[in-house]
Amino acid sequence: MQPSMKAKDHMTKNPVTLTPDSGVFEAIQALIDRSISGATVVDADGMVVGIVSEMDCLESILSGAYHGEMGGTVASVMTRNVECVEEEESVMTVANKLIDGHRRRFPVVHEGRFVGQISCRSILNAVSEFAAGPARLPD
Repeated sequence: MQPSMKAKDHMTKNPVTLTPDSGVFEAIQALIDRSISGATVVDADGMVVGIVSEMDCLESILSGAYHGEMGGTVASVMTRNVECVEEEESVMTVANKLIDGHRRRFPVVHEGRFVGQISCRSILNAVSEFAAGPARLPD
């Protein structure tokens, strides 16, 4: 049997998420603790409302230091208008979107709600599994 090549089968199912009212320092700590460069921001209904990255946090800290107002919420620094992929999309379609958009990851949604995250590494793992083919039984 061939391995599945759908986003839902290769996404990270429980990635770090934040809410719009999470604090910037909470976001920074989450990124540091998990050694990740960004996290999806979801509302109370599980809808993707943004992405917050290390760069967003860094810009916030530098701006806050300059203006003497460090802190704030994720909503004030996150990137809005986030492109998501559907869980049924093929990993090859997602790979093309990652390349075309110069992105590292996408939130994965089902009926508009966040269900996971797929990254370049997720897709490389999927391709590696596919290339390995079905397990062979010894003679």
